[in-house]
Amino acid sequence: MTPTVFSELETKLRYNFTNTDILATALRHRSFVHEQTCLLEDNERMEFLGDAVLNLIVSHLLMKRFPELNEGDLSRVRAGLVNETRLAAAAKSIDLGRYLQLGKGEQLSNGQQKHSILADTFEALVAAVYLDGGFASAFEVISRQFAPFFDAIAEKEPTYDFKSLLQEYVQCRHMEMPVYEIINQTGPDHDKTFRITLSVCGFTTNGTGKNKKGAEQDAAKKAYLRLTSEYGQIP
Repeated sequence: MTPTVFSELETKLRYNFTNTDILATALRHRSFVHEQTCLLEDNERMEFLGDAVLNLIVSHLLMKRFPELNEGDLSRVRAGLVNETRLAAAAKSIDLGRYLQLGKGEQLSNGQQKHSILADTFEALVAAVYLDGGFASAFEVISRQFAPFFDAIAEKEPTYDFKSLLQEYVQCRHMEMPVYEIINQTGPDHDKTFRITLSVCGFTTNGTGKNKKGAEQDAAKKAYLRLTSEYGQIP
């Protein structure tokens, strides 16, 4: 595989490899290796590592993006993100099939478009980035590649009324009721941004939004998550 081909894939991935031998191994399917007379390593061991790296980083991103989801919901969403279909879609977004090294049989059967091969190779590619550039590089690549999937999930996940959740929480625990106050409004009339401060149980949170209700929800969400973190969920 030529340096030009590597460069094309690196551009799409937005990551430049220090050691392109690692990248070459990630793109090498076992069907190709079986047809060679020289000793080469296929990408199956890297698939194993890439699967672990993917699960860790996707879990981290999910917890950060959806702080209101419980363990069961997080597991459900993660399973929908790291399955064969999603990984194949991520591979297709960078035209990964074009760069695979496949045996003649797989080439004839259009192996570069098979979901199973694309998903496995994407896992190997994640491992290659991790081995070459470390966790931070892998985190950046996965964050970019999975951003559209996270956005789609955000649209489907239920919208929580954090003002109501917060009020129910403090009432059940016999705490003082939250107090909301507008700090300021910025921007023209057709595009205002509101900033709200919320006081409850001895601490304050700030929220912003394009209207008063949105800013209150943002502040209430921060307060609710802080309270449940310190005092636990309602029994």
